[in-house]
Amino acid sequence: MRTKQVNLLITLVAVALFSFSCFCIYRITQTNNQLINCRNHILEFKENMLHLRNKTEKNSQEMKVLNRTKYEITKREILSGNLVAQKADILNKNETVSNTFEDLKFFFPHLRKEGRIYPDVIIGKGKTGVSFALGISTVNRGNYSYLKQTLTSVVSRMTLSQEKDSVVIVLVADSNEDYLHSVVKMITKKFKRQVRSGSLEVISIPAFLYSSMLNAKHLAEASRKLASWRTKQVLDFCILMLYAQPKAKYYLQLEDDIIAKEMYFTKITDFVGNISSNNWFFIEFSMLGFIGKLFRSEDLTHFVRFFLMFYKEKPIDWLLNDIFQVKVCDTGEDLRNCMKRKKQIRIQYKPSLFQHVGIHSSFPRKEQYEKDVY
Repeated sequence: MRTKQVNLLITLVAVALFSFSCFCIYRITQTNNQLINCRNHILEFKENMLHLRNKTEKNSQEMKVLNRTKYEITKREILSGNLVAQKADILNKNETVSNTFEDLKFFFPHLRKEGRIYPDVIIGKGKTGVSFALGISTVNRGNYSYLKQTLTSVVSRMTLSQEKDSVVIVLVADSNEDYLHSVVKMITKKFKRQVRSGSLEVISIPAFLYSSMLNAKHLAEASRKLASWRTKQVLDFCILMLYAQPKAKYYLQLEDDIIAKEMYFTKITDFVGNISSNNWFFIEFSMLGFIGKLFRSEDLTHFVRFFLMFYKEKPIDWLLNDIFQVKVCDTGEDLRNCMKRKKQIRIQYKPSLFQHVGIHSSFPRKEQYEKDVY
């Protein structure tokens, strides 16, 4: 009996030991699985950290490239003369801003949603109160340019006192920024004194002004391009006139492919000062096109409004003739009487003081050989 009890006890102990062993083996196995899972998590975390580091390094490289690009752009702008277009809000406090730019909203409804309309002033010190403003509109002609030659003849043939009493305004009427940069670079290098004194200004036209003015959809493509070029030319002259109006007593219209005669400025001032009658409408110092036309600044608004009414119909020099038909000639009047009065208010100075030298037109692939025969 005692032996059975001992055997039973041994059996129970063996079962207990076996159960404990199984439990230990189970826990060890479970721990190993946990260790494996932990190791997998560690490896996954390490892989994520490595990926994150690679991504950070890539972003860092991209930022370096971006910063380098920004630096190059900034450097280019500085070398180009700091071509940050300045609106009228930051013009010299002495400059009077013409309200006549608001007239554009009457003729062009798409401008009514815009705020203040004014050209971008690239170079300028707001010079006003002078006797003469000389306006030159220029566009890119590809491999050909006459602007430097034109400005040299216009500026160098003034005395210092005449330069002080005038301002030459160059309107870059081209959306090509490279051309704008090249014009500014040339002017700031070649005409340093005039730029410093404020006697030479450079302005450009905001792109939104022409967004829907130049369409001629009813025409064939070739005719549409010519019509758009001619239309834009009229608008360029109008904007230049409006900008120049508050600056001077008189406004002289020039182009970017002419040369001025020796002592042209002295001859203009002497002629204007010696006119016996003040009943003149404008004076022609060149018989060719729109070159060399002198206006009273106070009359420019009337001319511009007329040009804007018919800017799509004819070139600007033709419109200049038409305005006399409207202003001078009465309905049914004898043409000879009309022409006689016309000569009294449209004065022609001879010989002409400006000659057209440009062969390559601002219209692509067009050559012109027009000369002022006077």
